[in-house]
Amino acid sequence: MAALIRNLRSGNSLANSSLIPPHLLTSCRGIVSKLFVGGLSFYTTDKILAESFSQFGQVVEAKVVIDRVSDRSKGFGFVTFASEDEAYRALTEMNGKTLNGRIVFVDYAKPQLGEKLGMPIARGPPEPKVDDN
Repeated sequence: MAALIRNLRSGNSLANSSLIPPHLLTSCRGIVSKLFVGGLSFYTTDKILAESFSQFGQVVEAKVVIDRVSDRSKGFGFVTFASEDEAYRALTEMNGKTLNGRIVFVDYAKPQLGEKLGMPIARGPPEPKVDDN
C-alpha cells in the first residue's frame, strides 16, 4: 500500500492498471467522501439508497448494513461519493429528510479505529461465587 501511495504522489499514471481496483485508487487520492446515513427503514436496500443519493452526484458505493443473525437491516448505512463537494451537498440536502417513510440523519462517516477480527471472543459461563461463611 505504501508503494502504491508513493507512486501516486510521484505522478506515475496507474489509472489504466488492471491490477488495482478503482475504489482503491480513488481512496488513495483522497477524493472520496463517505457519509453515514442513520434512521433507515428496514425495507431500504442498497439500490434504493444509491438512487436516493445519486441526485447529488456520482455515488461510488451505497451499502445498507445488515445484521448477520437476523439477516435484516440494522437501520443505517453508508454512501460513498466521488467528491467531497457532492458529499457535502448530499449531507445538507438529505439530513432530516424522509426516505422510505422514515426521517434519515446524515453525517460524515468516522474512520474505523481498529480492524474487527470477525466473531467476538467467547468467554464461557461466569465463575461460581465462593461463599466465605
